[in-house]
Amino acid sequence: MEIATIAILGGVLIALAGIFTDANTRKQKIKLKAIEKEVELEKLRLESYTMETEKMRLELEHSKVLLLEEKHKSTK
Repeated sequence: MEIATIAILGGVLIALAGIFTDANTRKQKIKLKAIEKEVELEKLRLESYTMETEKMRLELEHSKVLLLEEKHKSTK
């Protein structure tokens, strides 16, 4: 009778360990996906920042050209 009880408890413990391990694995996979999405979002933010910076640089360059042209016209 004791051997049967020990076998049943062992089976239950193994099943519980499997359930907890599976739940932990799923949780880790969800965390990994969230981190991957954060990295992707950060890449998009950086790309957007780079494009905005380039746009502002071009606008500044254009403004400089216009100012130089105005200055050149006014000195004539």
